[in-house]
Amino acid sequence: MTQKELVILAQQGNHDAFCALYDERKTALYRYAYYKLGNEYDAQDAVSDTVLSAFVQIKELKKAEAFNVWIFRILNASCNKYVKNQINARQNMALDDAINLTSSDRIPDGTVTDVNRALDLLSEQDREIVLLSAVSGFNSKEIAKITGFSHTAVRSRLSRALARMRSALE
Repeated sequence: MTQKELVILAQQGNHDAFCALYDERKTALYRYAYYKLGNEYDAQDAVSDTVLSAFVQIKELKKAEAFNVWIFRILNASCNKYVKNQINARQNMALDDAINLTSSDRIPDGTVTDVNRALDLLSEQDREIVLLSAVSGFNSKEIAKITGFSHTAVRSRLSRALARMRSALE
């Protein structure tokens, strides 16, 4: 069954069709959230929030072909909420706790990868574009729909961001 057919069935209330749509995108959704948020727990929560929101709102999706972009827009908004929560938590954290915070608190395997360090060098917008491209596999036109940039700006920002990361990794 095609994605379009699954979306139409999901819009008609077919739970199995929605589950199939989620199964197709779950890895990409989680990877994007993980790299954007920096920890597995917030990533899992953001994806859960996204799936619940998408399930409730699927009937409002006007074009079945736009499902991938639509669900990543929801995920992006969810991740932004968690980023704000992380910022607030850091601001409220006692100084002693902040000093004792280690990278193992952010990365499940306890190591900070070179790629994560290179991503940290980018602006939030450029990091988002790189993640949508490299991790989630979206093209520049799809990324433009998610981020609100023009597709030429996305290509330009992606090129510069990847060059900066490449330089940092060398």
